[in-house]
Amino acid sequence: MMTKSLMGGALALALTALTGAAAAEYPEKPVSFVVPWPPGDLEDVLTRMIAEDFAAEYGIAAAVVNKPGGGGGPFPGAIDVATAEADGYTIGSFVPAVPVVGHEIGIDELAPEKFDPIGIFLTYPFVIATKGDAPYSTMAELAEYAKSNEVALGHFGDVLTPTKVTKALAVNMGFEWGSDAAFDALDCNTLASGDADVINTTLQLVLPCLNDIKVLTAVTDERISIIPDTPSIGEVDASLNIALWNGLFVHKDTPQDVRDKIAAVAQKTVMSERAQAVAAETGALVYWMNAEDSAARIEVDKTTGAHIATILE
Repeated sequence: MMTKSLMGGALALALTALTGAAAAEYPEKPVSFVVPWPPGDLEDVLTRMIAEDFAAEYGIAAAVVNKPGGGGGPFPGAIDVATAEADGYTIGSFVPAVPVVGHEIGIDELAPEKFDPIGIFLTYPFVIATKGDAPYSTMAELAEYAKSNEVALGHFGDVLTPTKVTKALAVNMGFEWGSDAAFDALDCNTLASGDADVINTTLQLVLPCLNDIKVLTAVTDERISIIPDTPSIGEVDASLNIALWNGLFVHKDTPQDVRDKIAAVAQKTVMSERAQAVAAETGALVYWMNAEDSAARIEVDKTTGAHIATILE
């Protein structure tokens, strides 16, 4: 007859085996990578690559779900990730505005902070651009022109880092934007149609008309390889030296083994030849920053963001 001690040990071993089997089963159903923006920009392109590789690695369906909702929130895509089960089947592909300030701007579903980074994989080649026939070719010339003329700014939302930097730069240079508005898409058509005189967008979205526009500044922490003569924001104003990134995020309660599986595929994808080709073609930085380093970067961004906020008060 088995003693109570032996029975207890056997039960513990059985439970351990069952737990290990359950963990090893992830993923066993379709996985969604939620991008809270329209399709087409860099985060969408690279996240689709990650989803494709995830499906190939694990033999399950994995797809990008685009759920735009206005540059200033309420970020319905982020809400989907925050309110989904913390099981790794709903993964967010987010810019800083979502995990860094989303919980501070009155979005109940995102408060308190809901997300942990899996890893950051992209620094956007953000730029401040205008039409080719604009009567200014540098930020200094724009500043002088805007002191006596109305200049309309188009951006992706007030909560986004490049928008804040662009507005803080105007304050520091002593001029005001005549008007500004958030758009879901900012590309060649935005300038050609006259919807905005100056746009704050990613270089990829204006590549088709790059020869017909003027890029005044790169809102990056270094010059963009495709437009090497355009100064970075730090060269124009050292106090605003900051870049916009994108990373993968999950709910804080997501198990570590699940996070590790997501990270393993994502890292392999972004360091692949096809992902690095996107970097070469667009001027973006494509890399892998692990969860710990990503969390540290977010904390630095919070400090920098607070400094910018004081400029905009």
